[in-house]
Amino acid sequence: MIASKKVVATIEGRMTSTRLPGKIMMPLAGKPVMAHMIERHRRSRYTDEVVVATTVNAADDPVVALCERMRCQYFRGSEADVLGRIVEAGIAHKADILIQGMADSPLVDWRIVDRLVKMLEEGTFDITSNEFGEEKYPDGFDMRVYRFPVLKKLEEDHKEEQYREHAGYQIRTDPAHYKRGLLFAEGDMLWPELRLTLDTKEDYHIISAVYEALYPKNPDFSAEDVVAFLKTRPDLVAINSGIVQKIPTI
Repeated sequence: MIASKKVVATIEGRMTSTRLPGKIMMPLAGKPVMAHMIERHRRSRYTDEVVVATTVNAADDPVVALCERMRCQYFRGSEADVLGRIVEAGIAHKADILIQGMADSPLVDWRIVDRLVKMLEEGTFDITSNEFGEEKYPDGFDMRVYRFPVLKKLEEDHKEEQYREHAGYQIRTDPAHYKRGLLFAEGDMLWPELRLTLDTKEDYHIISAVYEALYPKNPDFSAEDVVAFLKTRPDLVAINSGIVQKIPTI
């Protein structure tokens, strides 16, 4: 919790994902992916509210039903206009700081999220993230935290498709106009070629194996726990090593 500021974590997710449809409801250690995402974001010490940002499509009714069972807030918006959906969710829930979570990252670690929130609050940044440069975190642990007024202004000023499809894309890629605070990986976490995002069947195989190994022992396993496990399982790491990451539309 940040004094006098509301921190909202949105989790983008839809059932009609192009590469792996229905992935947000696929089981991991007996629970849907989205359920794990909600639980992991709720552990944050700074997040005041978790909001699932899904679409108005009937296909996403099961996502809403899950949110209602878990007593999690949700917002339904445009499928194609991801930026608009996220900003509208932030407005509806009176965000001052917005954590952009994505349902293709079921291994998200709240400890990393909180470091980024603290970095944003203590600095003068528009965004803090751990997804840039050669010292970035592995895909799947990457997170973005925005000052919400900056993200809202971007939404108001840019109606072009490339900005609407990828929420906050200009802020993340234009350091000349936006102040970015970067969190770099160190030690064993410096493994940029490791792929832990959920976008294909191969990805699901690896992430499912991680959950089966770690979740029963400690549901609050950390990013470091994941990396330590995978250091012992090069056979798993190799499964999706040839897959090219795409910019997500979630």
